[in-house]
Amino acid sequence: MKRLIPAGATEQYVTLDEGEIRVLVGGTASDRPPLVLVHGGGVDNAGISWFSAFEAFGGERRVVGVDLPGFGGSLGVEPVGGPDRMADVVVRAARQLGLQRAVVAGVSMGGDVALNVALRHPDVAQALVLVAPGGLTGRAGPPGRQFVYGAAAALPDPLLGALARLMNRFTGPAMRAMMHDPDAFPREVADEFLREARAPGAGMGYGRYNQATLGRVGMRNNLLPFVHRISAPALFFHGAEDPLVSPDGSRRAAERMPNGRLVLVPETGHWAQLESPERFETEVRAFLEEVDAAAGAAAAIVDN
Repeated sequence: MKRLIPAGATEQYVTLDEGEIRVLVGGTASDRPPLVLVHGGGVDNAGISWFSAFEAFGGERRVVGVDLPGFGGSLGVEPVGGPDRMADVVVRAARQLGLQRAVVAGVSMGGDVALNVALRHPDVAQALVLVAPGGLTGRAGPPGRQFVYGAAAALPDPLLGALARLMNRFTGPAMRAMMHDPDAFPREVADEFLREARAPGAGMGYGRYNQATLGRVGMRNNLLPFVHRISAPALFFHGAEDPLVSPDGSRRAAERMPNGRLVLVPETGHWAQLESPERFETEVRAFLEEVDAAAGAAAAIVDN
């Protein structure tokens, strides 16, 4: 299956213990911290969630997007499960490309992964960009809904696979429901999302993530009690009209993190970076300039 490659990116593969992992690589080698991008759940991939990022930010730094095992160009690789193990994959893929420290950006499930990178590998996460991040709530809804979600996630593989295939048939309506203004969504991205939903095995990577994180009485991946340990600068970018991930999690996390800040974007849904791309680019560019300045100052101190 030929997959979408965003402007400013090329497709490569890195070999990890799990298998051949697709990465999208772009940008310019420089002394500025590189940007490592982590996609969301469902049938997402790096080219979907980060369609505009390579061209927007590649002029000043290297930009790398990782397709996690069981997603996109890594669909044939056995999924690893929870966000902690996904974070380890991201770090090892980055190191295969020669990146030791980076600004790690994640959307939705990928935000959960990025937070885990910062907690598990603080030497790697120089800063964080978190778009509607998961992993910041104790429950996915009222107790009854949480129980249903947890029970569904615990289904045996044959039933879980059948459920994923059924859900993928409704990818189009689900995608539109997550956005405040579906017309603002890039056509190429919408088409790619629908193609991914038809790929054999699509959705099992997200199924494994849900198995690891969805309990019958609560979420197993709630990081709110731990985010205060993250000292890296963190920019939260969240749509005010997000119907999938409440902005409350981002608000609470930004308040607890010593260097966290929240940008709440009006009239914007779950895919805030794609629905409000100009605002996203403006906020992230300003944030990266601060990160670059801090990195330069630290390097000057070391040199002296």
